[in-house]
Amino acid sequence: MHAATERVFASVDATRSLGSLIREYADEIERTCVLPRPLFEALADAGLFRMVVCADAGGQEIDFPTYLDVIEEVARADASTAWCVNQASSFQTYSPVMPIDVARLIFEENPRGVVANTPAATGTAIAEAGGYRVTGTFSYGTGCHHASWVAARAQILDDGVVRRTVSGDAEIRYFMLPAEEAEILDTWNVRGLRGTGTHHWRVADAFVPEERTFSPDAVAAQERAPIYVIPRQILAACGDAMTALGVARDCVDTFVRMAQTKRAANMAGLLRDESLVQYDVGLAEAELRSSRMYLRQTVREVWTEVERTHAITLGQKADLRLAAVHAIRQSASVVDAMYNAAGATAVLKDQPIQRHFQDVHVVTQHMQSRRAHYELVGKVVLGLNPTSTFL
Repeated sequence: MHAATERVFASVDATRSLGSLIREYADEIERTCVLPRPLFEALADAGLFRMVVCADAGGQEIDFPTYLDVIEEVARADASTAWCVNQASSFQTYSPVMPIDVARLIFEENPRGVVANTPAATGTAIAEAGGYRVTGTFSYGTGCHHASWVAARAQILDDGVVRRTVSGDAEIRYFMLPAEEAEILDTWNVRGLRGTGTHHWRVADAFVPEERTFSPDAVAAQERAPIYVIPRQILAACGDAMTALGVARDCVDTFVRMAQTKRAANMAGLLRDESLVQYDVGLAEAELRSSRMYLRQTVREVWTEVERTHAITLGQKADLRLAAVHAIRQSASVVDAMYNAAGATAVLKDQPIQRHFQDVHVVTQHMQSRRAHYELVGKVVLGLNPTSTFL
């Protein structure tokens, strides 16, 4: 029997109350490249790592607009923390496709249960009685230091031969292992989003029972909660966008406070008195507010239909993809403007605007932020029917 746990529901208000705690740990997050354990536990106990877990396994099955509001609120305090929450939550959309006992083992028996995963099938799984022996080195395991489970992505070998699907492709699965069976490699040597701890990790000849495996392409049954109708790639992209928006919002607010007291070299007045600074702040507000409202309105419109129909169209997926990538790119533009307006102050390591600059430019390098997504959506608008895992 799985252990009974109290269901704690994340909310925007509860998340906002955590803002000061997150900020308190921001320097430590940056320095150590992990979420400090007390902060992780506070976030988990507030329900932030159970938002998209299925109700059968003690999760919330939260609505999409609220989910994104929570991510944005966390990002305003610290981008790395928001990234960890969004990445963990995106993987939770697999909870309703797992055998229920496995989902409960991972997410309910440990209410602080988090899975670190990998985007690429860089391992091998050798079939044997009752399961598989998994070996490999896996990339980009966000949150691996606070994860209780890891999901190895690997192709299956039967007697040394790659197992094929009916379409002829190599069969790929996720293989769920307790985190202590993985060795974390110190590979996350970056300037931005340092606290995500997105290291590589490896396992060697680890046994995984058959029931703890599933296809990366698995989707929840239509009768499941509507949050599972949103493709996980798009859920992740919108979460990334809210992370970028939260960073940009805090960057503008930080600059405005700075401008009240800073005098630029060889200028008579304060930064706030310069006409170019006033222009930059006005334009930044317009770019930030418009891209934020565009994303939020698109999410609300699509979510209303998803709740009603329990389905999502190609056009709706394209709408979400476009709004998400645009919000990310515009957020970076806003941060760049504030960075430039701040002058030499912004280059100092201990300045928040320096961290904003580094963080948002790691977000733009993620696959969810590719400029090619504009082309992808353009094909849909032009009446074409592109096949892509991003839609």
